[in-house]
Amino acid sequence: MSRHLLSRAGLPLGMMGLLLAGATLSSATLADETRIRFQLDWRFEGPSAPFLMAVERGYFAEEGLDVQVDSGSGSAGAINRVASGAYEMGFGDLNALVEFLAENPDGPGIQGVYVVYDGSPAAVFARKDRGIESPADLVGKSLAAPAFDTGYRAWGIFAAANDLDADGVEWQNVDPTLRETLLVRGDVDAITGFYFTSLLNLEGRGMGEEELTILPFPEYGVPLYGNAIIASEAFAEANPEAVEGFLRAFNRALAETLADPEGAIDYVLARDGLIDVELETRRLKLAIESVIDTPDARAHGAGAVDEARLANAIQLVADAYDLPEVPATERVFTSRYLPAEEARMIFPAQGD
Repeated sequence: MSRHLLSRAGLPLGMMGLLLAGATLSSATLADETRIRFQLDWRFEGPSAPFLMAVERGYFAEEGLDVQVDSGSGSAGAINRVASGAYEMGFGDLNALVEFLAENPDGPGIQGVYVVYDGSPAAVFARKDRGIESPADLVGKSLAAPAFDTGYRAWGIFAAANDLDADGVEWQNVDPTLRETLLVRGDVDAITGFYFTSLLNLEGRGMGEEELTILPFPEYGVPLYGNAIIASEAFAEANPEAVEGFLRAFNRALAETLADPEGAIDYVLARDGLIDVELETRRLKLAIESVIDTPDARAHGAGAVDEARLANAIQLVADAYDLPEVPATERVFTSRYLPAEEARMIFPAQGD
């Protein structure tokens, strides 16, 4: 008979004690972690890579966080779910947040805490064969977009920035699944949509970039910010270290995503094995080139805002959306949880 006493599981009692002690330690560690439910704005696509990387590489865990990242169904949904308390943090359009705050002045506080898209991804995509080469050529033409589309809703801002009559075009409000098809068929002259979404959708339907005139809003005088990490004010005030840790972990993953977009897509594929890797890699690169790696972001560091620009953007959105009030900049965004500026200088050297 063995000189080691056995437990009912057949293990030496000493080993069983070590396993139980390890389990107790693991449970205590998990209990010490702060849980954050995080709502994306859309499906698991290329731009979600840094969030998923931070989970899988353990960057959130190293900050004492247990982070659950879920896919979404639009910025408004992400904002509403954070407002309801179903999620502590999320990812959504800062302009949609301005609208929410204006329409819910006494509602739950939500703030942007890290701007990821330094510019709005909205763009006009027009058929060159309709004689459209510049914003002025859109007058008298027909455009299509869903009613919730940022490009459609901010059309007045684009028109004013380019000296156009905002009412000088004919709009069709359409289902988002039909938008690109209508342009390809020639049923409309132009559409608005996110640059890195509509361009890939059009190419997938057989319409190449050489057939298009593309007018990105940031390049044509529209100073709006795009998507930002948002947080419940109540959660952030009760758990400031957790929000700071979340942003440190994300910032770290974003730096690695900028350095190696192809490798970052592996984390999207791990979450959704049905994605088209080549397509999502291109989508991520387009997002980086158009709205993440911008001159302003390089100047101020990733995640930050320029206060004067933000105030101007809020006023423009309030006017364009006909909002009942103009939220103060501090209600819309706070920099108190951001990593230090030097830690946010994460962009690769030009030409790399």
